[in-house]
This record gives sequence, C-alpha cells and structure tokens, in this order.
Amino acid sequence: MNISFAAPGLPATGALVTGVLEGKKLSPTAAAIDKKTGGAINRAISASRFSGRKMEMLEVVAPHGLKNSRVLLVGLGDPEKLEVRDLQELGGAAFARLARSGDRDIAFIIDAIKGASAEGTQRAAHYAYGALLRSYRFDKYRTKQKAEDKPSIRKLTMHVASPQKARALMRSLEKVCDGVFFTRNLVSEPANVIYPASFATRARELTKLGVKVQVLGEAAMAKMGMGALLGVGQGSTRESKLVVMRWDGAPKARGEARKPLAFVGKGITFDTGGISIKPAAGMEDMKWDMGGAGVVAGLMRALAGRKAKVNVVGVCALAENMPGGNAQRPGDIVTSMSGQTIEVLNTDAEGRLVLADALWYTQERFKPRAIVDLATLTGAIIVSLGHEHAGLFSNDDELSKALTKAGMATGEKVWRLPLGKAYDELLNTDAADMKNIGGGRAGGSITAAQFLQRFIQEGTAWAHLDIAGVTWSSKDKATVPKGGTAFGVRLLDELVAANYEG
Repeated sequence: MNISFAAPGLPATGALVTGVLEGKKLSPTAAAIDKKTGGAINRAISASRFSGRKMEMLEVVAPHGLKNSRVLLVGLGDPEKLEVRDLQELGGAAFARLARSGDRDIAFIIDAIKGASAEGTQRAAHYAYGALLRSYRFDKYRTKQKAEDKPSIRKLTMHVASPQKARALMRSLEKVCDGVFFTRNLVSEPANVIYPASFATRARELTKLGVKVQVLGEAAMAKMGMGALLGVGQGSTRESKLVVMRWDGAPKARGEARKPLAFVGKGITFDTGGISIKPAAGMEDMKWDMGGAGVVAGLMRALAGRKAKVNVVGVCALAENMPGGNAQRPGDIVTSMSGQTIEVLNTDAEGRLVLADALWYTQERFKPRAIVDLATLTGAIIVSLGHEHAGLFSNDDELSKALTKAGMATGEKVWRLPLGKAYDELLNTDAADMKNIGGGRAGGSITAAQFLQRFIQEGTAWAHLDIAGVTWSSKDKATVPKGGTAFGVRLLDELVAANYEG
C-alpha cells in the first residue's frame, strides 16, 4: 500500500475519512462536507447512535453533492485525551472498515483541532502508521481467493497542514513497521519452511541494513559446552543453530553507553514436546514456538532500519523439538555452558533449556548493560494473564518500570509477576544442580523464570518476557490482524528509543 502526505484539500474521488468529536461536534472538514451535501452528515448522525465517542465509526455512502464514494466519520472522543496509541488504533480501524469497500484510494483529512493533545503532523503520521500495521496479510499460500475477498485499497493519502514534517516522522515509523512485518512473516510460516537453518538464512538478510550476522552450528556450540540447547534439538534431523546479530549504532559511545543492550529469543521452530509429547489437538500452533526469536530478529531490523543510535545484540536460540530415535529422554542430565547441570524431567519444558545457554553465551561474550529475553515459554502464563498482557519477570526495578511504560505507550502491555527463594527451591533435585520443571502445575510461569534467573550473572540487569499468550491472535485488533502479532517489536523499540538512545 502506497502512503503519501499532501496539503489540506478534499479529493474529488475515492473515500474520505474525517473526524467527529465527542458530543457530535463536527471537525472543520466534516462541517464543510455537511454543507456541501446539504446536511447529509448531520442527518446520518441523527439517524444513528453515533456520537463521536473514541473509535466509533459511521459510514455515509455516495452522499449527494460529492463525487466521492463514501465518507467515513471517525469518533475522536475528547481530543485532549487522544494518545499516540489511540491515533494508531483509529488509523488501523478506519483502514479495516474500508479495506474491502472496493475503493482503491482513501484520503484522511487531518484538521487542526483546538485543545488536541497531538498536533496535526503527529496525528497524520500515526494514523498512517496504524493503517499500515493493520494492512498486513499473510496469504502467500492461498491460491483461490476471490477478488472481492482481497483488500481493494492501494493508496492512502494524509491531507495535513505540514505534509513534509508528517512524512519525515512516518519514515521512522515505517522502519519499525518493517520489523513488525518481518516478525509476522517468520512466525506465520509453517515449520516445513521455517526451521533453524532457514530462519538463519532470513536473519542474514539484515546484513543489507548494516547488521552483522553470525550463525553458529552444532559443532561450534558443542565446543562451547552448550549441552542444554543441543539436547533439545538432538531428536530432529534439522541442525540446531545460534544466530547472533549486532547493530553498532553508537560506535563512538563511551562508558556504560558503549556496552550493548542484549535481546535473546527462544526459537523452537516446531515443538512436539519431544518424548514428553503434546496432545495432537492444537499441536499445529507450535509452529510459532519460535515467536521470541522472531521478535528479536524483527527488532534488529527495526533498529537498523531507522538507524537507532545505540549498540544492540540480538541472539536467537534455534532448535526443533522432535521425538526421534536420538531424542532427549526424561531423566537425562545435561551440562549447560555455565557448567551447571540440569536433570530433564520433562522434554516439553525445552524453551528454558535453549535460553539457558543463549543467555550465558550472550553475557560471556558481550557483557551487556541489560538483557531482555522473550519466549513463548509457558501455557501457565495464559492461565494467569490471558491474551492481554505478556508476563514480566525481572531482577531490576528500573528495567521493569521502563518495560511497563513502553508497553503502555505501544499497547503491547506487560504485567510483572514475582520471583523469590521459595519458588527457586522448587527447582532443586537430588540428581543434578537443578531440574527443568518446578513442583507441579502451581506457579509454572514463575518457576520457569526462576530457572532462567539461575543463568543470569550477578550484576546483570535482566528481564524475561513470557509471550505465550500474545504471540498469536485468533481475532482481529485495530492494528493487528489475526495471526502472528509480532508482540514485542514495538514494545522493545520504544524501550530502546525512550531509555537508551543518545
């Protein structure tokens, strides 16, 4: 979809989108259209329950006096309370409403509104950003779609007083969207297409943006003692990989700012559960058990694309968990890169095993100033938080607060859960330094996080995001069509922009 910015005006054709404030108060453009159509806008509002509340919409088709196909009225609510996230959701919802209307062109008319919390330039860019996020489709394998089932929109024009400024702001947002789409594509692909080696191949595409990419195979990982990661993938015919990506956006930084931020993602490209095999129902969803690694790759694309002034490392631990003749067995004991031994009592608690070695490797090699890992780690987090929040666990209050604030700003919300000695003791076992599951079903997300914390070195600020409930959506949302969500790319981009760039 082509997005452009133009000076204020009313195009003669296509669909028009304009705002109405709470209490049925027309924006200047809506008032002008009402006058041109002999009061059609006010009559349509009077004949409906539309009142201008935020996210309300009313479509007026083929209004008399205009050559335009339709006018979409978008409720803005109280303009003083419109946040950036609201603007994006309004843009996405408006796009979704008109996507299959048959129109090829949509024009958003952005008026100056007295008392608005965001000026026109910002509103225009974020409306467009929301529409772009919502426009994503993963339909490459659908060969028999009817034309009327496909979006008709090809061009979106934002009419605003300062089009050049809005366009400049949108350029950066588009790069973040590129990262979001990169992640959605990875997560949406089936497991016969995305597996450790092919994921690594896609990650290598980021070298075009200046990202340094290194791929470690099983021989290199074995040499470094990554027994926990390698144990997970030993039942598969596909070789496990560790993908290491570096973006040096602040090469002249000094002191603490010179140290990179690190993001580590779980990348189980398909998870059968291994010998502790999962039930058949729903197992097809386990193609997106590499969602954490997908987010890390997408984040690196976003940061490099917008030339973020920060040093960042992204590490993806990739394996396929299969029940082959050489598969890891319940009761096996593996030695992690840290030297700590792990009794594997459940081979379906595999994500924490690949992360254990990836986290240790990242700290040993890069000495990061902070580290955030992401993983579709536990079903228990869905029981706790449903599909609205990711679970947040952290040893650092400031990092936790920054993540929470970034989540509120982007709509990718996180909720902090506790860690503690009593939970940690549930991982103790007689046969090894620890076991890979806690004490039964109780507190499963917490004991998983406690396991990971055992591989965090003293003095390292760390946060773990359990994204099992938010990586895939079964329903459409304003800026996220159903399917792979890329939850975490915008969250972590905001974390970096607000706290670490300089």
